[in-house]
Amino acid sequence: MNSIQDALFADLYEFTMAACYFENRMFDPATFSLYIRKYGPHRGYYVSAGLEEVLDFLESFQFTPEELDFLQSTGLFSTDFLNYLERLRFTGELFAIPEGRLFFKDEPILEITAPIIEAQLIESFVINAVNLQVSIASKAARCIHAAGGKNLVDFSLRRTQGTDAGMKVARASFIAGFGATSNVLAGKQYGIPISGTMAHSFVLSFEEEIEAFRAFARTFPDRTVLLIDTYDTISGAKKAAEVGREMLEGGHMLRGVRLDSGDFVKLSKEVRRILDEAGLKEVIIFASGGFDEFEIEEVLSKGAKIDAFGVGTKMGVSADAPYNDIAYKLVEYDGRPVLKLSRAKKTLVNRKQVFRETREGKMIGDTIGLRAESHGGTPLLKCMMLGGERLSQPESLQHIRERFRAEFSTLGDPYKSIKNPETYPVRLSPMLEAAQSRTVREVRRRELGES
Repeated sequence: MNSIQDALFADLYEFTMAACYFENRMFDPATFSLYIRKYGPHRGYYVSAGLEEVLDFLESFQFTPEELDFLQSTGLFSTDFLNYLERLRFTGELFAIPEGRLFFKDEPILEITAPIIEAQLIESFVINAVNLQVSIASKAARCIHAAGGKNLVDFSLRRTQGTDAGMKVARASFIAGFGATSNVLAGKQYGIPISGTMAHSFVLSFEEEIEAFRAFARTFPDRTVLLIDTYDTISGAKKAAEVGREMLEGGHMLRGVRLDSGDFVKLSKEVRRILDEAGLKEVIIFASGGFDEFEIEEVLSKGAKIDAFGVGTKMGVSADAPYNDIAYKLVEYDGRPVLKLSRAKKTLVNRKQVFRETREGKMIGDTIGLRAESHGGTPLLKCMMLGGERLSQPESLQHIRERFRAEFSTLGDPYKSIKNPETYPVRLSPMLEAAQSRTVREVRRRELGES
């Protein structure tokens, strides 16, 4: 993956805490848990994504001489601490829900156990890498559900928030079922099919719209999709039909027409009629222009004759839910369970596992339990890294995509609803509840003086 591999990619407080740990000789193992505390608007599930980037980062984690020189220039850190950082590598373990699987709020997406300085310094990178891709994969999955089997193409590149985001959006949306991307570099990097037609500037550069259409058809006789709304969609559709008939006479087939504005329901019906009457029933109608799951669901429910959608800005920035309430919290240090008691931000103690139960091929509920316990259902978190080394080669993007498709089919429709989905059942195991209650009592007694 294209991403920052710089050990300085961290908030300053990661370094100030690490320096204090060092001065106090705190090198014992710590477990941090990454999870989402509450659902965003209309969200009822999340799609695991971003793990591959985390594994790459941890495997290559180290400080360069230039980075250490910068830290020294701040005047904040001792020479002994900087010498320690010079030798530092990630030596811990990582358990995670594999990419493409579904998870729900409060469930750990991943848990990292390592000497506390190592586990602390990587916090900001881990949150950053996972947060964006989970947001996009989850948004894209909602679009896929709304489309009901119609093909979707990622059109978001020009309006994603930075070049790095543009790559990650292409990857995450492909995991969730998008059929292609307009991002050529993502096609090269990840093997994602690439798709694109023309812009209005192409049409405008010709004196007549129909000449623009003919020129494109001559250059791409087997990949022609014509943008028909530059001047007037119905007029453009008639010209596209004329060019389509000319292509048939030359032994080629117009692949499709693209609508990019207007009343998509009304226009798509009329365009479909024009194409069908011209003997072009196989020509698809492709729509773009402000679509996400809400607009896709709306136009299809009203009978729009649209075969595929280009989904851009709103998916690429997860417009209706642009952030997750995601947290990376210490849950165990040196074998001792720890937790926060902060109002609305309580944490779950200890190393954990998530167990998923199914019945007749459908997901029926998850249980968050202790890592060490045995429980009915399938454990979701897998050991991905041990002793700072990956346990397997990176999975292909196609394999991750197929995993998502298989799992998504087992989630009931009420939990997939685009608006106000039902809450998928997630509970704590009796053993985790007991450990949580015991730790809460101990903390209240020690910190608050309660008997």
